[in-house]
Amino acid sequence: MADERLRQVSGYDTMTQTNWYALYVKSRHEFVVSDELRRKGIETFLPSVTKLSQWKDRKKQVEVPMFPGYLFVSIAPEPEEFLNVIKTRGTVKFISLVPGHPTPVVLQEIESLKMLLAGGVHVDIYPHLQEGMSVRVMNGVFRGARGILKQKHHGQHVFLVNIELLGRSVAVKMCAEDVEAA
Repeated sequence: MADERLRQVSGYDTMTQTNWYALYVKSRHEFVVSDELRRKGIETFLPSVTKLSQWKDRKKQVEVPMFPGYLFVSIAPEPEEFLNVIKTRGTVKFISLVPGHPTPVVLQEIESLKMLLAGGVHVDIYPHLQEGMSVRVMNGVFRGARGILKQKHHGQHVFLVNIELLGRSVAVKMCAEDVEAA
């Protein structure tokens, strides 16, 4: 029972003696690093989603990382294992709460994420935004506009541009992935 509790809380798997760790990688290197680590025999988990991407002349479905710049690796908590991973082309660092000591990801979080992705339903990625925050639009015709996040509802943000002098606001609904904290 204590082993099961340790496994759930810390991310430590007593059966295989490994932990899941979050790895920060170079921009747009998630798939390359994941493939390279697998060639080394290291288990990786790179959650990804299919997204409609638009270029000037066409639209195309592309697979993109759910968490850009990050992937997960399952390794034993041994210095040589960490070194083997960090020496891989494209890796930057392990995510840690205490500098120099990679922090395991809670195993239940990894398992839940895998279940969500295996379910075959559409998954929206939500930036960490809260109502009332100053935000900036990153994509589309409103790119660069700044305003206030009024509410989040079903994948849509209500984006407000306030004209304080007039005591008026203009609102538009935005996709969650098109807004970031300002």
